[in-house]
Amino acid sequence: MGKFLSTLKYYFKTIVFGSLICGCALYGVIASIILKIINKQQYSQYTVAKAFFHLFSWVLGLNIKVINEKYLHSSPAIYISNHQSSLDIYVLGKIFQPGYSVTAKRSLKFVPFLGWFMLLSGTFFLDRSKGDKAKKVLDTALVSLKKDNRALFIFPEGTRSRTEKLEFLPFKKGAFHLAKQAGIPIVPIVVSNTSNIFSSKRKIFNTGEITIEVLPPVSTDSLVTKEDVGNLCNKVRDDMLEVYKRIGYSKVRGEKPNEDQPVLETDDSETAELIDDVEIISEVTPLVASD
Repeated sequence: MGKFLSTLKYYFKTIVFGSLICGCALYGVIASIILKIINKQQYSQYTVAKAFFHLFSWVLGLNIKVINEKYLHSSPAIYISNHQSSLDIYVLGKIFQPGYSVTAKRSLKFVPFLGWFMLLSGTFFLDRSKGDKAKKVLDTALVSLKKDNRALFIFPEGTRSRTEKLEFLPFKKGAFHLAKQAGIPIVPIVVSNTSNIFSSKRKIFNTGEITIEVLPPVSTDSLVTKEDVGNLCNKVRDDMLEVYKRIGYSKVRGEKPNEDQPVLETDDSETAELIDDVEIISEVTPLVASD
């Protein structure tokens, strides 16, 4: 009976989650139009992120604790984070600041409400099948980052890990190439393992608290060669993994934290739920004319 109720709660909360996304996207369309008219477009994604975060926290009983929040105001910069599940969009709702943006698959532009909001709010759409167009979009993004003191958010793992172990997938170097080209820092963000709160494989959706630790900005001024970029990427990943293992798992309400809790392997071929709208800039994406 307990398993049945847990599964029922999972599906109910998942439906609520999707409904909140749709509702906030509609709000985002209206807000983006108004903010564009008054020349405050940098607040478009920020205001929708905050609306989603507060609604989601209130309705579904989650909370996020941020350590070193001051580093979230280091723009212009490229922010990177580990990528776990659909809950990552909730995490974005907490950490997004005015001027933050993401890149997205070009096909999302045509999705009702969500795509319209992303288009109006300054999302950088990439067509990865057309390298020249992707490079042009990224070049425009870099100019905007420095000129308008903005920030770009990227998941360097390239896909959701969906693992219940304290480990990362290998990092792709796209974010680091971008930071090198723009001459701006990388700001690493580590999110506690959320598999004990949300797991599409085990059909659980619990209440609790997620921990986020923001690491100090990492300069890219000394990067010259591809080898330099690769070395920095590996170092940042190692530093983030060390923090990840320290902060461990998110806190489930009513359960005593246990860092040594047994975990289950997840199926990496499992179909991602809800949306996976943040496009990852991979190492093979053309970023620099010559490197």
